[in-house]
Amino acid sequence: MERTLVLLDVNTRSPIRVLNDNFLSLQLDPSIIKDGWLDFLSSKRLVTLARGLSPAFLRFGGKRTDFLQFNNQKNLAKFRGPGPDYYLKNYEDDIVRSDIALDKQNGCKLANHPDIMLELQREKAASTQLVLLKEQLSNIYSNITITARSLDKLYNFADCAGLHLILGLNALHRNPDNSWNTSSTLSLLKYSASKKYNISWELGNEPNAYRSMVGRAVNSTQLAQDYTMLRTLLQSVRYYHRAHLYGPNAGRPRKNAVLLLDGFMKNAGSVVDAVTWQHYYMDGRVRTVEDFLKTRLLDTLTEQISKVTKAVNTHTPGKKVWLGGLGPAWAGGISNLSDTYAAGFLWVNTLGMAAVQGIDVVMRHSFFDYGYTHLVDQHFNPLPDYWFSLVFKRLVGPRVLAVRVAGLQRKPQPGRVIRDKLRIYAHCTSYYNHNYMRGSITIYIINLHRSRKKIKLAGTLRNKTVHQYLLQPYGADGLRARYVQLNGEKLLMVDNETFPELKPKTLRAGRTIAMPPMTIGFYVIKNINAYACRR
Repeated sequence: MERTLVLLDVNTRSPIRVLNDNFLSLQLDPSIIKDGWLDFLSSKRLVTLARGLSPAFLRFGGKRTDFLQFNNQKNLAKFRGPGPDYYLKNYEDDIVRSDIALDKQNGCKLANHPDIMLELQREKAASTQLVLLKEQLSNIYSNITITARSLDKLYNFADCAGLHLILGLNALHRNPDNSWNTSSTLSLLKYSASKKYNISWELGNEPNAYRSMVGRAVNSTQLAQDYTMLRTLLQSVRYYHRAHLYGPNAGRPRKNAVLLLDGFMKNAGSVVDAVTWQHYYMDGRVRTVEDFLKTRLLDTLTEQISKVTKAVNTHTPGKKVWLGGLGPAWAGGISNLSDTYAAGFLWVNTLGMAAVQGIDVVMRHSFFDYGYTHLVDQHFNPLPDYWFSLVFKRLVGPRVLAVRVAGLQRKPQPGRVIRDKLRIYAHCTSYYNHNYMRGSITIYIINLHRSRKKIKLAGTLRNKTVHQYLLQPYGADGLRARYVQLNGEKLLMVDNETFPELKPKTLRAGRTIAMPPMTIGFYVIKNINAYACRR
């Protein structure tokens, strides 16, 4: 295997796709209101980590979108009631004091929370997580109140981090005739408009699953009417008459979801600015690292994308399609696996595949807190998928290029499909990165083989200087590592406001790229002056 030499060339004349500048975007689950983490979104470190991934959308939504009730109440202390014991009562008072201090700040409201406060919050969240998990397994959810102050905290976080907030509205608030009840939404719109909050909107989450969740279905015709009504509502509030609206957030494109999406596009395709759907790779029964490396699993996304784009293009050709709610597992992740290096293969491959197939935006569920699929843990430390996302944001631009590979041909055995274990994607380098001239190209490679692979740059890429950003697991845990090294240096935040320097290793012109087994690498081809990337 060691002898396999792969020849790689990229078409530098014109891009095959041009994606949204916010291609890699984020999601926060409404459960953060319930478990209390919403009160800590003003943390300086958390805002810094989110800012590292801007520009991006921040979708506030998930299973609990349809159980959110807006309440225009400012007074916190009354709303909370006494805590279950003395410590928590004091903790609740601390939150109120912290809020009062934040209110006095102008502009971005940022806090450094004391360790004891964070420790108490982690305890509180741990007990709430059990309740949330129980709800998820029974598929019966309780209502969540989002107060005016909660919305202020959420918007402050998005705004400080340079993220554009997309707020999910409750679609299950229904009148007796099953039409959508807009009272809570109107109150929310008026409040946000009075604060001049620049927000985009969506309605509901996985409407194809409503029957199993609440025993009442909302069909595509009804959903289309609801979206049309929401558009009218937005136009009636002057501040939002040009606001963007996204939907319908269909679930995985199996039979019901595809039928719903098709009917929705037929009746309300022109009402939404982009079509959204969700894809989760596996359920919580997956137990081993090997499950994350299965090429069959990695390839499930391709067929799902084609089902969705077919429904969209039948009714509204050319309409942008977004992939929302993307995470490695349905039940909020897999403890001890989806927050490790191993999950990165799935995540980086998703970004590459979605880009090639023209998905305009991919939203990662979740940036922080919920389940195990987050990018940042409850100690505000970045997990491996965060570092992959950061390197991706720094190096990969929205113009996607066609890759040509030779030397990968192996003789297929009769009846067996060969799925490639070496995945190569190419984009123009991000224009936001001032270390590289316009015209540079970024190639990212996933090596799922258990052996080293050698890649020789050919054609237009021949004899160019290359900057290597090789990401490998750090420490003795191998693919289960929760830390990542870049070109041999362990990646850690310097302090609450400073990222480590992402230092490339320079490969001299003409040198072969050697990809160690089971690793992910980003390679910037400098000074190639690619025509597709100059404009």
